[in-house]
Amino acid sequence: MHGPATSGWLLVVLCGGTGAYCLVRMRSCVGEAREAVGGEALMGWGMAAMAVPAAVFAPPRWGWVVYAVVFGAAALRALRPARRGAHHLHHVVGSLAMVYMAVAMTSGSGHPGHAAAGIPLLTGGLLVYYTVYVLRSGVRLIPAPYPVGGAATASWSAQPELTPACRLVMGLAMLAMLLAL
Repeated sequence: MHGPATSGWLLVVLCGGTGAYCLVRMRSCVGEAREAVGGEALMGWGMAAMAVPAAVFAPPRWGWVVYAVVFGAAALRALRPARRGAHHLHHVVGSLAMVYMAVAMTSGSGHPGHAAAGIPLLTGGLLVYYTVYVLRSGVRLIPAPYPVGGAATASWSAQPELTPACRLVMGLAMLAMLLAL
């Protein structure tokens, strides 16, 4: 991606950590929830790989095509459950945004200091979508009081506060990547 190496590495760490957490969380999920968490893990790892600074690793042009194919397949896979829930629709939008960025990087140079790639109107629309998503995710982090019985006893990977926090991190990372496009 375009932009300073420091922000690229920060995105790599945040997205990679979020992807790793989602993989751990998959163990406690079943069925459709497991598929959704798997999609989030794929998104986290894909965003981490895409954010590696170009000065360290500049993928060949065909590498961006691989990103586009993988996330295009993820978008198609998320279409079926998207009819039943808004969060699945978010997975479709996220996967298509990754396809868009990969295609833009294929047509652009992918190196800092070169002309930006992408369609400004589409990039702007995605920026608005992710800004609203991040704000909504941030509001969901406002703590709810514990039940009368005391603190929650679920394992750390199943804490209800961590899921919206991970979604917030990935939404912020997507915003940063779109701005760097």
